This record gives sequence, C-alpha cells and structure tokens, in this order.
Amino acid sequence: MLVVASVNVNGVRAAHRRGMPAWLEQRRPDVLLLQEVRADADTVAEHLGEDWHVAEAVCATKGRSGVAVASRTPLRDVVLTLPGFETDGRWVEATVGEGADAVRMVSAYVHSGEAGTDKQVAKVRFLAAASLRMGELRAAEAAGGPPVLLAGDLNIGHTERDIKNWKGNRKKAGFLPEERAVLDSWFAAGWVDVCRRLAGDVEGPYSWWSWRGQAFDTDTGWRIDLHVVTEALAARAGWSVVDRAATYDARFSDHAPVVVAYAGVGEALPVAEPRPVAEPLPEAGAPEAGAPVAGAPVADGPA
Repeated sequence: MLVVASVNVNGVRAAHRRGMPAWLEQRRPDVLLLQEVRADADTVAEHLGEDWHVAEAVCATKGRSGVAVASRTPLRDVVLTLPGFETDGRWVEATVGEGADAVRMVSAYVHSGEAGTDKQVAKVRFLAAASLRMGELRAAEAAGGPPVLLAGDLNIGHTERDIKNWKGNRKKAGFLPEERAVLDSWFAAGWVDVCRRLAGDVEGPYSWWSWRGQAFDTDTGWRIDLHVVTEALAARAGWSVVDRAATYDARFSDHAPVVVAYAGVGEALPVAEPRPVAEPLPEAGAPEAGAPVAGAPVADGPA
C-alpha cells in the first residue's frame, strides 16, 4: 500500500510550530506533497526529520510559494519547474518507487488569482503550462512510463459540490467558469479526480477554510486540494480522507491534509473506512473502520 498525503502548509516553519509533527507521526504517509512551504529544501528537510528524501522547487521571492515532494524512499528524475515559471516555486515532480510500483509524483500550487487583474493572467498562463505538461506525462505513461499523480492546492472549486458558498463566488477567482473549464478538460482527457470518485456526489469533503470568522466551525469551505491521477492509478485507490482538525485551535494550516491510499500492483485495494487523523488511528497509515469522513473549504476565497 502507498499512502500519499498532500497539504498546503502555509509556511513549513509555522505549520511545525502549530503541530504538524504530531499529525505526521500519526498519519505516517509514504509520500508527502507540500505546497506553500516558504522555505528552502534544507529547512523543509530539517522540519520533516531524517526519514525523508526531499525535492523542492523554491520561489525566488523569499517567503513565498515553494512546493516539495518528500518520500520515505529515494526520489529520481526530478523536474523543478514548468517552462515560463522557473522562479515561481509552484511545480515539482519526481518518481517514487521501483519497477511496476513506480509512480510519477507532482506537487503543484496554482496561483490564487484575482478576477480582472494581472494575477488572473498569471494563473491562466500557469494552468495552460500545466495542461501541456500533463499531456506529456500521459504520453510518457502510454509509452511505458509510470502512472502519474498530481496533487496540490489547485485554487479552483470544480463544481458546486466543491464550495459551500458557490452562489456568492461565481464571479470570483477560484470559481470562474473559465477556471472550472480547465479542470473539465483534464477530466475529459482521462485524468481522474480520485477523491471525488471515492467520495461520490456529496458536498465536499472540503479541504480549505478561511482563518477568519466562523468558516471552520460552520464548515464553510472549499474543496480545492485534489489528487488528480491517471486511470491506471485511480483504479488502485482504496480510500481517501481529509484530515480535518478536531477544533479551530488544533489546525496547523488553513488547509487540511488530503490523504489517499493506493494499492501496489497486484495487491488488494485498501478497504478500511477512513477517519480523520484528528482522532487516534489504530495503526500507522491505515484509518480505523467505522467512523465518518469529516472535512469541508468560504465566501472569502483561498489565498
């Protein structure tokens, strides 16, 4: 079984102070895809501990962006950028595992954007570059390469099920028709929103809530942190869960980790019903059966 967790940490140093190590020790993912780390690779490795191999794309502007792939096993074939975004720290990819169990991992952090501004122009450009690269990765898989997993903070609510206050956000970045159409094009091309497939046609489960107001307590959130995978890997997904903190004060970020368990080639699907790691787990990596999935992202758009 391969357990992959993705989370926008909103600064790895701050997340560490707020309790990320305790979550990491309980969940014990095999691969950790991080966004908005806001630190260099040495600092990320220091805060994760000695058991990790880390590849990071660092933003040239200190204290901004930064994405990383961290794995319990060595990484190879690392790519640190998309063309045209070499200094942005928003895309990193690497291969994890060997032979038939190899997976191409991508950690991505899409711009938040702002309708009608240059920020939105940059977001549209980045999504176009990402779409092009995703086509190349699918072609590489078709030619005998590993299946692909892209996860991260995509800063787009795909459907009305993915944002609590969707009516109030129809003209705002994060829920614009042209942004949602990009995700439509990915899924039409064969990519799978694996958490949505596993959760079914339900509201959420959300993964981001504003720090402000009562958004977290009222579960007024956005589902913008996705695992987007090729079909070969989607078929091996057994369970997913949003590790929503038990209380507002227990959060280590304004995003919650999104965790998916994938079977190895030839293995049976992981079938334990997930529960958030905010409640004790019976064993490392595998959630206890019998508890509901919690989660939810706000009228204020994500940053």
